[in-house]
Amino acid sequence: MTSSLDEIARKTIVCDQTLIMHPMSGLYWEEAHTLLIADVHLGKVTHFRKNGAAVPDTAAGANLDRLIALLLSFSPERVIFLGDLFHSVHNQEWEAFTALIGRFPDVQFELIQGNHDILPREMFLQAKIHLHTSPLCAGPFIFSHEPLSDWPEGHYNLGGHIHPAARLYGPGRQYLRLPCFYFGVRQGLLPAFGVFTGLGDIRAKAGDRVFVIAGEKVIPLQ
Repeated sequence: MTSSLDEIARKTIVCDQTLIMHPMSGLYWEEAHTLLIADVHLGKVTHFRKNGAAVPDTAAGANLDRLIALLLSFSPERVIFLGDLFHSVHNQEWEAFTALIGRFPDVQFELIQGNHDILPREMFLQAKIHLHTSPLCAGPFIFSHEPLSDWPEGHYNLGGHIHPAARLYGPGRQYLRLPCFYFGVRQGLLPAFGVFTGLGDIRAKAGDRVFVIAGEKVIPLQ
Protein backbone atom coordinates (compact mmCIF):
# COMPACT_ATOMS: atom_id res chain seq x y z
CA MET A 1 0.00 0.00 0.00
CA THR A 2 1.06 3.60 -0.54
CA SER A 3 1.61 5.78 2.52
CA SER A 4 -1.82 7.40 2.09
CA LEU A 5 -3.50 4.00 1.85
CA ASP A 6 -1.58 2.80 4.89
CA GLU A 7 -3.26 5.53 6.90
CA ILE A 8 -6.86 4.67 6.02
CA ALA A 9 -7.01 1.07 4.74
CA ARG A 10 -6.40 -2.18 6.58
CA LYS A 11 -5.02 -5.56 5.54
CA THR A 12 -6.23 -9.00 6.53
CA ILE A 13 -5.20 -12.48 5.41
CA VAL A 14 -7.76 -14.96 4.12
CA CYS A 15 -6.68 -18.31 2.62
CA ASP A 16 -3.08 -17.06 2.62
CA GLN A 17 -4.14 -14.18 0.39
CA THR A 18 -3.83 -10.48 1.23
CA LEU A 19 -7.09 -8.53 1.23
CA ILE A 20 -7.00 -4.75 1.67
CA MET A 21 -10.15 -3.12 3.03
CA HIS A 22 -10.73 0.48 1.93
CA PRO A 23 -13.10 2.83 3.81
CA MET A 24 -14.87 3.51 0.51
CA SER A 25 -16.12 -0.10 0.78
CA GLY A 26 -13.79 -1.66 -1.77
CA LEU A 27 -11.80 -4.85 -1.11
CA TYR A 28 -8.52 -5.27 -2.99
CA TRP A 29 -7.08 -8.74 -3.52
CA GLU A 30 -3.42 -7.89 -3.67
CA GLU A 31 -1.94 -11.04 -5.21
CA ALA A 32 -4.46 -11.03 -8.08
CA HIS A 33 -4.48 -7.24 -8.62
CA THR A 34 -8.27 -7.45 -8.35
CA LEU A 35 -10.71 -4.95 -6.85
CA LEU A 36 -13.94 -6.35 -5.41
CA ILE A 37 -17.01 -4.14 -4.99
CA ALA A 38 -20.50 -5.17 -3.87
CA ASP A 39 -23.91 -3.55 -4.18
CA VAL A 40 -23.20 -0.31 -6.01
CA HIS A 41 -26.89 0.13 -6.84
CA LEU A 42 -26.28 2.65 -9.61
CA GLY A 43 -29.49 4.11 -10.95
CA LYS A 44 -31.25 3.90 -7.58
CA VAL A 45 -30.96 7.61 -6.85
CA THR A 46 -32.42 8.61 -10.22
CA HIS A 47 -35.12 5.94 -9.93
CA PHE A 48 -36.27 7.21 -6.53
CA ARG A 49 -36.12 10.86 -7.58
CA LYS A 50 -38.34 10.10 -10.59
CA ASN A 51 -40.82 8.57 -8.17
CA GLY A 52 -40.91 11.62 -5.92
CA ALA A 53 -38.42 10.66 -3.21
CA ALA A 54 -36.50 13.56 -1.68
CA VAL A 55 -33.04 12.28 -2.56
CA PRO A 56 -30.29 14.79 -3.42
CA ASP A 57 -29.11 14.38 -7.01
CA THR A 58 -25.50 14.67 -5.79
CA ALA A 59 -25.80 11.13 -4.36
CA ALA A 60 -25.59 9.61 -7.86
CA GLY A 61 -22.38 11.46 -8.64
CA ALA A 62 -20.92 10.47 -5.28
CA ASN A 63 -20.99 6.79 -6.26
CA LEU A 64 -19.03 7.47 -9.44
CA ASP A 65 -16.56 9.74 -7.68
CA ARG A 66 -15.84 7.03 -5.12
CA LEU A 67 -15.40 4.42 -7.83
CA ILE A 68 -12.86 6.62 -9.61
CA ALA A 69 -11.02 7.15 -6.32
CA LEU A 70 -10.72 3.39 -5.77
CA LEU A 71 -9.52 2.77 -9.32
CA LEU A 72 -6.86 5.43 -8.96
CA SER A 73 -5.82 4.25 -5.50
CA PHE A 74 -5.28 0.59 -6.42
CA SER A 75 -4.75 0.61 -10.21
CA PRO A 76 -6.33 -2.86 -10.48
CA GLU A 77 -6.05 -5.08 -13.51
CA ARG A 78 -9.48 -6.52 -12.82
CA VAL A 79 -12.67 -5.25 -11.13
CA ILE A 80 -15.35 -7.71 -10.06
CA PHE A 81 -18.72 -6.32 -9.00
CA LEU A 82 -20.41 -8.77 -6.63
CA GLY A 83 -23.93 -8.13 -7.85
CA ASP A 84 -26.50 -5.31 -7.83
CA LEU A 85 -24.37 -3.03 -9.94
CA PHE A 86 -27.41 -1.29 -11.43
CA HIS A 87 -30.53 -1.03 -9.31
CA SER A 88 -33.33 -0.45 -11.79
CA VAL A 89 -34.33 -0.21 -15.42
CA HIS A 90 -32.18 1.95 -17.66
CA ASN A 91 -31.74 5.60 -16.73
CA GLN A 92 -29.13 8.34 -17.24
CA GLU A 93 -26.80 6.97 -14.56
CA TRP A 94 -25.93 4.06 -16.86
CA GLU A 95 -24.46 6.41 -19.49
CA ALA A 96 -22.39 8.20 -16.86
CA PHE A 97 -21.10 4.88 -15.57
CA THR A 98 -20.18 3.48 -18.98
CA ALA A 99 -18.37 6.73 -19.82
CA LEU A 100 -16.40 6.34 -16.60
CA ILE A 101 -15.26 2.77 -17.24
CA GLY A 102 -14.37 3.78 -20.78
CA ARG A 103 -11.63 5.92 -19.22
CA PHE A 104 -9.97 2.74 -17.94
CA PRO A 105 -9.52 0.60 -21.07
CA ASP A 106 -6.78 -1.55 -19.52
CA VAL A 107 -9.01 -2.71 -16.65
CA GLN A 108 -11.14 -5.82 -17.06
CA PHE A 109 -14.62 -5.20 -15.60
CA GLU A 110 -16.83 -8.13 -14.59
CA LEU A 111 -20.22 -8.48 -12.91
CA ILE A 112 -21.69 -11.40 -11.00
CA GLN A 113 -25.37 -10.88 -11.67
CA GLY A 114 -27.46 -9.86 -8.67
CA ASN A 115 -31.19 -9.73 -8.10
CA HIS A 116 -31.34 -6.05 -9.13
CA ASP A 117 -29.28 -6.46 -12.31
CA ILE A 118 -32.20 -6.51 -14.74
CA LEU A 119 -30.72 -4.58 -17.64
CA PRO A 120 -30.52 -6.56 -20.92
CA ARG A 121 -27.34 -8.60 -21.27
CA GLU A 122 -26.49 -6.69 -24.44
CA MET A 123 -26.05 -3.48 -22.46
CA PHE A 124 -23.36 -5.05 -20.29
CA LEU A 125 -21.63 -6.45 -23.36
CA GLN A 126 -21.70 -3.08 -25.11
CA ALA A 127 -20.12 -1.54 -22.01
CA LYS A 128 -17.43 -4.26 -22.14
CA ILE A 129 -18.52 -5.72 -18.81
CA HIS A 130 -18.25 -9.50 -18.66
CA LEU A 131 -21.44 -10.85 -17.09
CA HIS A 132 -21.37 -13.96 -14.89
CA THR A 133 -24.78 -15.52 -14.24
CA SER A 134 -23.43 -17.91 -11.61
CA PRO A 135 -20.81 -17.74 -8.84
CA LEU A 136 -17.24 -17.27 -9.99
CA CYS A 137 -14.26 -19.31 -8.77
CA ALA A 138 -10.85 -17.59 -8.68
CA GLY A 139 -7.92 -18.98 -6.74
CA PRO A 140 -9.10 -20.04 -3.27
CA PHE A 141 -12.23 -17.87 -3.51
CA ILE A 142 -15.71 -18.32 -4.87
CA PHE A 143 -17.41 -14.99 -5.48
CA SER A 144 -21.19 -14.62 -5.42
CA HIS A 145 -23.85 -11.98 -4.96
CA GLU A 146 -25.95 -13.63 -2.28
CA PRO A 147 -24.00 -15.59 0.34
CA LEU A 148 -23.94 -19.25 -0.67
CA SER A 149 -25.49 -21.95 1.48
CA ASP A 150 -23.34 -24.68 -0.06
CA TRP A 151 -20.08 -24.56 -2.01
CA PRO A 152 -17.04 -26.78 -2.64
CA GLU A 153 -14.67 -27.52 0.21
CA GLY A 154 -11.40 -25.67 -0.03
CA HIS A 155 -13.00 -22.46 -1.30
CA TYR A 156 -13.81 -19.34 0.68
CA ASN A 157 -17.06 -17.60 -0.30
CA LEU A 158 -17.09 -13.81 -0.60
CA GLY A 159 -20.37 -12.07 -1.36
CA GLY A 160 -22.56 -9.04 -0.79
CA HIS A 161 -26.35 -8.57 -0.84
CA ILE A 162 -26.68 -8.31 2.96
CA HIS A 163 -25.18 -4.79 3.27
CA PRO A 164 -23.57 -5.92 6.55
CA ALA A 165 -23.43 -3.63 9.56
CA ALA A 166 -22.18 -3.98 13.13
CA ARG A 167 -23.59 -2.30 16.22
CA LEU A 168 -21.32 -0.39 18.58
CA TYR A 169 -22.87 0.07 22.01
CA GLY A 170 -22.26 2.95 24.41
CA PRO A 171 -22.37 2.85 28.23
CA GLY A 172 -26.14 3.38 28.19
CA ARG A 173 -28.71 2.01 25.77
CA GLN A 174 -27.43 3.99 22.82
CA TYR A 175 -25.76 2.30 19.89
CA LEU A 176 -24.30 3.15 16.51
CA ARG A 177 -24.64 1.05 13.36
CA LEU A 178 -21.69 1.09 10.99
CA PRO A 179 -21.13 -0.73 7.69
CA CYS A 180 -18.54 -3.45 7.98
CA PHE A 181 -16.40 -6.08 6.33
CA TYR A 182 -17.17 -9.48 7.83
CA PHE A 183 -14.99 -12.59 7.62
CA GLY A 184 -16.30 -15.84 9.07
CA VAL A 185 -14.54 -19.18 9.03
CA ARG A 186 -15.53 -20.07 5.46
CA GLN A 187 -17.53 -17.07 4.27
CA GLY A 188 -17.17 -13.30 4.14
CA LEU A 189 -19.34 -10.29 3.30
CA LEU A 190 -18.50 -6.96 1.72
CA PRO A 191 -20.26 -3.75 2.72
CA ALA A 192 -22.54 -2.09 0.22
CA PHE A 193 -20.71 0.40 -1.97
CA GLY A 194 -23.71 2.57 -2.89
CA VAL A 195 -24.27 5.69 -0.82
CA PHE A 196 -28.06 5.28 -0.93
CA THR A 197 -28.42 1.78 0.53
CA GLY A 198 -29.65 0.32 3.81
CA LEU A 199 -27.83 -1.80 6.37
CA GLY A 200 -28.33 -5.36 7.59
CA ASP A 201 -27.11 -6.27 11.08
CA ILE A 202 -24.82 -9.27 11.34
CA ARG A 203 -24.19 -11.46 14.35
CA ALA A 204 -20.55 -12.33 14.64
CA LYS A 205 -19.53 -15.58 16.29
CA ALA A 206 -16.37 -16.45 18.16
CA GLY A 207 -13.50 -16.57 15.71
CA ASP A 208 -15.13 -14.26 13.19
CA ARG A 209 -13.38 -11.06 12.13
CA VAL A 210 -15.31 -7.80 11.81
CA PHE A 211 -13.94 -4.48 10.56
CA VAL A 212 -16.19 -1.42 10.66
CA ILE A 213 -15.97 1.61 8.41
CA ALA A 214 -15.78 4.63 10.68
CA GLY A 215 -15.48 7.77 8.61
CA GLU A 216 -12.26 7.54 6.64
CA LYS A 217 -10.82 4.55 8.48
CA VAL A 218 -11.35 0.80 8.73
CA ILE A 219 -11.26 -0.33 12.36
CA PRO A 220 -11.18 -3.93 13.67
CA LEU A 221 -13.85 -4.95 16.18
CA GLN A 222 -12.88 -8.58 16.65
